[in-house]
Amino acid sequence: MEFEKLISERFSTRSFKPEHLSRELIDKILKAGHIAPTGCNNQPQRILVINTDESIARLRECTKCHFNAPTAMLICHKASESWVRKYDGALSSPVDAVIVTTHMMLEAHNLGLGCCWVMHFDPAAMKSEFNIPEGIEPVALLVMGHPSEEAKPLDMHFEYRPLDEVVYYDSF
Repeated sequence: MEFEKLISERFSTRSFKPEHLSRELIDKILKAGHIAPTGCNNQPQRILVINTDESIARLRECTKCHFNAPTAMLICHKASESWVRKYDGALSSPVDAVIVTTHMMLEAHNLGLGCCWVMHFDPAAMKSEFNIPEGIEPVALLVMGHPSEEAKPLDMHFEYRPLDEVVYYDSF
């Protein structure tokens, strides 16, 4: 798909068909995340694939924003593998995880799938439900699947602030 078309047509899907994604589709989405850029190419991301009825039921204990998706991916980062900015100690790993998430979200749309980026989840519950090891922090949840016939963007999806409200040249 042409990139401009891909980024303009993608929307957060909140209505899915009930079937889990195939391993082939999951692998394509994971590949897109795997090749995403990360600080010094340290690749601190860790991705949990949630694709069974049992694991989806456990996911529903951690967020109300599951939208009955049949598949999900929890994107985490491992801070100990992060590039660290020397000036203030800022870690690249949370940002790296977000870049990985964006690549995966766009690939899902490219494959004709629906996807919604969810931040409304309980990280402690996720860690407990899915036995996430110490030092690995959940950052983003992608719920996904084949969009239902009712899937459509929210009305506000196509509303944007004027560019001159969000872009500055040379100084604020």
